[in-house]
Amino acid sequence: MKRTSPPCPETATPSPRPETATPSRPPGTGTTSQVVAFTITRTIINTLHRMVYPFLAVLARGVGVDLISMSYALTARSLVGTVGPFAATIADRRGRKFGMLLGIGLFTMGTAIVVIRPVFPALVLSIILSTLGKYIFDPSMQAYLADRIPYARRGRTIAVTEFGWSLAFILGIPLMGFLIARNGWMAPFPLMVLLGALIFAGLSLMLPNDSQQPMSASADGERNNFRLVLTSVPALAGLAVGLLASAGNEVVNLIFGVWLEDAFGLQIAALGAASAVIGLSELGGEGLVAAFVDRLGKPRAIGLGLAANCLAALALLFLGRTEAGALVGLFFFYITFEFTLVSIIPLMTELLPTRRATLMAFNVAALSLGRALGDLLAPRLYGLGFWFVVLGAVGFNLLALAALRKVKTAN
Repeated sequence: MKRTSPPCPETATPSPRPETATPSRPPGTGTTSQVVAFTITRTIINTLHRMVYPFLAVLARGVGVDLISMSYALTARSLVGTVGPFAATIADRRGRKFGMLLGIGLFTMGTAIVVIRPVFPALVLSIILSTLGKYIFDPSMQAYLADRIPYARRGRTIAVTEFGWSLAFILGIPLMGFLIARNGWMAPFPLMVLLGALIFAGLSLMLPNDSQQPMSASADGERNNFRLVLTSVPALAGLAVGLLASAGNEVVNLIFGVWLEDAFGLQIAALGAASAVIGLSELGGEGLVAAFVDRLGKPRAIGLGLAANCLAALALLFLGRTEAGALVGLFFFYITFEFTLVSIIPLMTELLPTRRATLMAFNVAALSLGRALGDLLAPRLYGLGFWFVVLGAVGFNLLALAALRKVKTAN
């Protein structure tokens, strides 16, 4: 990657093709309140999404199944990410507001199913619907902000909404744990139904109607959206960056608990501390993006993040000789990954401006595929030794850096 005489940060990305470019509209007076509402909304959605992991055994006992059955439910949830592009195109055809409300509606419907019928099949359906709602809401929201926030300031705004990911872990999960401890495994779901309904009503009133110009018949519109994404070199390269960076993170993410247990024999204490480290590092990474990504330029920020993540991964080999050192190493590994991942989002919003929601949904699918690839390789790499896990993470990051060059140079 060229580092001598770097280009102006905001000209490092390819200019959109004339036939697809649309100018960003100036932010309205309500943009700040909308960003706050979006951040709260994402905190709630992500709380339900992330609480499955720490409370997996509790949920399994609640519906009377074993952990293997629950793992099938999570596998089904992962597959939802790959169909997100098919659903999220509706925000390019019907408007961003429609897409966001559809996402919130599916989220609320999913949580209500468990309240009405607290059995395993209903829980699986709930997980699938609420996840589909998340994968429709997120790209619709990101496209909505990209339509209104100039590219030079977009990174900071989107990074603020990404606080909803880390705040779910820091604030939402402890609250869910408190409710479950007092009232049982079902306790979070009625609250989520209520919050989902309130959000739906609030966003209905807050957001302006923004129906898009009709593209054509529905099927033709979707095919055209997909064709534009799959024939755009910058878009495909951007998707590759996210996929590869996500795979590199996942080979460590899946195995770090096993590594800590094998290395120190303190599973509960080590994993509890590691969870706190991850939550704080995610918050720190999002804060760094909000502070610096627009000043650095999105491609440069991504490149720095990938390079720093490589160094953090290599540092795990040396810091990981003690439990405290391992946690410090994990902190730097996760903060550099979060910085990279969140920096990718505003870059992706500008690659196909007239198909933003579709491309952002493809981005979600790419990240899901990256995690799946990392999950597939991580146990095999760890079987060869932790060195190979680290080298796998570094290798994926280097491939992501190579893909980033195509984002910057393609026309």
